[in-house]
Amino acid sequence: MLRRWRLLSLVVIALLVAGASPALGASPATPAETAPKSCLAMRTYQVPAGEHPHDVAPAADGKRVWYTAQATGALGLLDPATGNVETIPLGNSSSPHGVIVGPDGAAWVTDSGLNAILRVDEETREVTAYPLPGDNANLNTAAFDTEGVLWFTGQNGIVGRLDPRAEQPVVQVIEAPRGRGPYGITGTPDGEVYFVSLAGSYLGHIKRSSDGFHVEELDPPTAGQGARRVWADSAGVLWVSEWNAGQVARFDPARQAWKEWRLPGDTPQAYAVYVDDRDDVWLSDFAANTLVRFDPTTEEFVSLPLPDEGAQVRQIHGRPGEVWGAESGVDKLVVVRTSC
Repeated sequence: MLRRWRLLSLVVIALLVAGASPALGASPATPAETAPKSCLAMRTYQVPAGEHPHDVAPAADGKRVWYTAQATGALGLLDPATGNVETIPLGNSSSPHGVIVGPDGAAWVTDSGLNAILRVDEETREVTAYPLPGDNANLNTAAFDTEGVLWFTGQNGIVGRLDPRAEQPVVQVIEAPRGRGPYGITGTPDGEVYFVSLAGSYLGHIKRSSDGFHVEELDPPTAGQGARRVWADSAGVLWVSEWNAGQVARFDPARQAWKEWRLPGDTPQAYAVYVDDRDDVWLSDFAANTLVRFDPTTEEFVSLPLPDEGAQVRQIHGRPGEVWGAESGVDKLVVVRTSC
């Protein structure tokens, strides 16, 4: 046990050495551990001041990274090789929240300011808007299912879908259970779609039918836990960040079974969650200003301090060997490279 704690201490020390990055560039990578599964190197990338990046999504080219510049109404595209950033304005009143990459390679954005789903073409940068019906939904995040249908949440109490394959795509919206709160959303390998409600503190399973869709409510063991984001692993098991409780939860749909773990520290605040290509679970802890890796096999946490105080990583995404986050508090993107 003593030897394990010494190794974890080395992780913290190594990552603290990684300083702030130069303007529109990258900070030096710092090896954090030596074991193959734990070969971690953190690096940050500056984006234009005042953008307050919210969500990230690795681009289809396997190199660059999209991010939402929430405060300036734009979509950014970072080239990690050079540190250069391309900016794509999204329109007057835009306030983009989430971004993902679709099966078509385009960036798909949930824009709460425009109350619309946006498609940004990977090649031409053309922006196509799909407005929502009714009042502003305070759009949050989106996910594609295995059939190519886009599903999304709105914190003002809705869930919806858009089928880009239709000749004339139409946005469909229903009211979510318990009113306000729908936040993170994910698709599973077998085509199911789940979302979480921050205010409602539940996991929602979207159930399709011939005449539309509805939501099955699934309650974590901890009441009022504040389910904020959700991600599916390679087996279709759901992982949930519990903001109010400072926990990560696992829900196994096959067994209808829950389990929860509290993050390290005295007052953890689990915001983002992401499951990487090794099925390790990553979270951001606002209170500790860290990224946290959870190994489901050993049920152990490793905390990685962020180099900038008040980083505020609100979302995590990635691709094989890379875990990306948006540091909304300091106008940077951060990556942890997990391949030696």
